Amino acid sequence: MKALLLSTALVLAPLTAIALDLTNMTAAEKEAFGAQIREYLLENPQVLREAIAVLEQRQEAEQAEADQALVAANTADLYDDGYSWIGGNPEGDVTIVEFLDYSCGFCKRAHPEVTELVESDGNIRLIIKEFPILGEQSLIASRFAIAALQTEGPAAYKVANDKLITLEGEVNDAALREIADAAGMETEKVMDAMAAPEIDGVIAQNRALAQRLQINGTPTFVMGGQMIRGYLPLDGMRQIVAEARDTAN
Repeated sequence: MKALLLSTALVLAPLTAIALDLTNMTAAEKEAFGAQIREYLLENPQVLREAIAVLEQRQEAEQAEADQALVAANTADLYDDGYSWIGGNPEGDVTIVEFLDYSCGFCKRAHPEVTELVESDGNIRLIIKEFPILGEQSLIASRFAIAALQTEGPAAYKVANDKLITLEGEVNDAALREIADAAGMETEKVMDAMAAPEIDGVIAQNRALAQRLQINGTPTFVMGGQMIRGYLPLDGMRQIVAEARDTAN
């Protein structure tokens, strides 16, 4: 705030008249100075809007730089952890990592757009990180999806993921069995596997990775070496993918 007031004063005062030292002002001088600044800002409120816009741009740039450093420091765990589902084109030139929660409304909204992006592009590698943070229903859904992957393979996981993200209603035993039966899975095997310690390990590792990346919400995407914290429309995702390819070339 002090910097903002000082910059405003510099705008107000003729350059030849500036002799300002806030630390050596008397109480009366500070009061008069404050009154002048207040009067100027009331008459020119656009100055505040402009200053706030500049501040937000700088903060966004600083956050993006910090996020890129976090991504670079966690490359192996993001792109090659050995247990996350990998879809799209496994040899794709751009990798997208999505941290998702099946109870997250914006994850549900993003799902068809991510699917469209991957299918229409044809050269994107998609990695899903199960990140249940919205309660018991989220945790049950993630345990089922991971169990499907570990016992039935990637194709079964894709079905489970699609069904869970679009599921309306409660995630319960009946709903999960219906998904497994319809996909032709060995239902009892999958249901039993949900309690396996290996699944606890996957979720724990994803949560630890998210903590290192300072991720506390879903969806969060990592694409093109940068982090997208929240829902991003399809056109925005396509733009980032294009930028990543331009940078690589």
